[in-house]
Amino acid sequence: MKFTKMHGIGNDFVVMNAIEQALDEEQLPRISRQLNDRKFGIGGDGLILVLPSKITQFRMRMFNPDGSESEMCGNGIRCFAKYLYDRKMTTDSAFTIETLAGVKPVWLKVNGGKVESVRVDMGTPLLQRSEIPMRGDGNQPVIGETLRADGRKFEITCVSMGNPHCVIYEEKLETFPVCRYGPQIEHHMAFPKRINVQFVKGLQ
Repeated sequence: MKFTKMHGIGNDFVVMNAIEQALDEEQLPRISRQLNDRKFGIGGDGLILVLPSKITQFRMRMFNPDGSESEMCGNGIRCFAKYLYDRKMTTDSAFTIETLAGVKPVWLKVNGGKVESVRVDMGTPLLQRSEIPMRGDGNQPVIGETLRADGRKFEITCVSMGNPHCVIYEEKLETFPVCRYGPQIEHHMAFPKRINVQFVKGLQ
């Protein structure tokens, strides 16, 4: 099994060319769990597969470390684009990639035959409750809303860029128990499809 380990600003992935090596569709969740395990596997934030597409040249699939499939990942798709160019699977510096969140355009900055950076059009941020998705009445943007988790109140703002995010500002980030509250919010009943959780501290 051939793979490449890549990262985008520290967000690391196991990238595999599923065009050249066939993988059992039913085993992909298990494969992702094993490969992304940081103690007994390669270790990573996700498994990215390079696949052919019927609507553009390439299709990206991404599986999380728990085996679930993600719609999109901004850092992941940038790694995906660099992977294609580095391996001469494309000679274009601008092309599109099919994802579960739709077709995304990417632009590569190439210098001396090497990819220095990749830009991606993630589309318009989705803020409506149903677009996250998040349970509750109404369909207004989820901005500064109160959420209770594990006996504590949080002020949350939610946004989806193809995959959902819950952003929480926390000034005492250095000592905040992220590992305690992050999973509690990720699996909160308010989010029927779970959610990525980010704790953010403003710069002074």
